[in-house]
This record gives sequence, structure tokens and C-alpha cells, in this order.
Amino acid sequence: MSGVAKLSERTGARIAVVQALYEMEISGKGVLEALAEFEAHWMGQEVDGISHPPADSDFFRDLLRGVVQEQRAIDPAVEGALAQGWPLKRIEAVLRAILRAGTYELMFRRDVPARSAISEYVDVAHSFFEGEEPGLVNAVLDKVARGTRAAELALPAQAKTK
Repeated sequence: MSGVAKLSERTGARIAVVQALYEMEISGKGVLEALAEFEAHWMGQEVDGISHPPADSDFFRDLLRGVVQEQRAIDPAVEGALAQGWPLKRIEAVLRAILRAGTYELMFRRDVPARSAISEYVDVAHSFFEGEEPGLVNAVLDKVARGTRAAELALPAQAKTK
């Protein structure tokens, strides 16, 4: 059962990091300010009638810091996976945050299986969007994964569980 709780806390961390990245982009806040604000006031709290899921704080910190620190590597990877003529700056801010966080996990968190990372961020996209955006997240992150973790994706999914 602890694995299920941990998974939901990691999902909560992914949702919180997307929200924090969005907040940082629109407000100009820095990483430390965003970390403090989200850990104190958002994660696992009810704000304005909306319940925010509990989150794995260490995972949240790693994701947020990592996306910001590695943005020079992440953004070209995302741009390379987008359709030609669609630069990352033209993508809506929440969607851009989802793509950056997912790409960070694929590029720098080898402890997270690629298929799991893609699936998690598609689910995160579903929590923010009702249209075609989750499909875009799936396509872009799949393309990033094939460029960064092709050998892992070539293995059958069952081989990963051993």
C-alpha cells in the first residue's frame, strides 16, 4: 500500500511543479520563493475550495529546481519534438510547463521509467485540459523519450517489471 501512497504523492508533486512553473513564468518569482510558497500553502491544502493533492516534497523540489537549472537543455529537446513551425514560446504556458517537467524527467530522472513519466504527464495534462492537449503531451514526450531513452522504449513493457 505504501507504493500506492507514494505514487499519488509523486503525482501530486508533478501537478504542483506544473503549477509552480506556471506561477513563476507569469509572476517572475524565483525557484526559492516558489518552493516555499507551494510547500507552505498549496501542496496537500485546500485553497479557494480546491483541494490540492499531497505531494512528495523531495520529488517536487528536485523537479522544480531541475527544470529551471536544465532549461537550456530541455527547451531545445521540446522544440525538436514539436511540429515544425511551432516554437515552444507559442505553446500555452501551462502546457509548456507540463512539457518541460516531463522532458526533465525523461532526460535527467533515469530512475523513473520513460513510459511511466509519459503516462503521468498525460494524466497531468488531463487535469488541466479537456481538448487535444493531452494527446500533444503524449506525442511530444514520446518523441523526446525516443531521442533520449530509445533503448528503454525498445524493450517490451513487461521486461521492466522484473
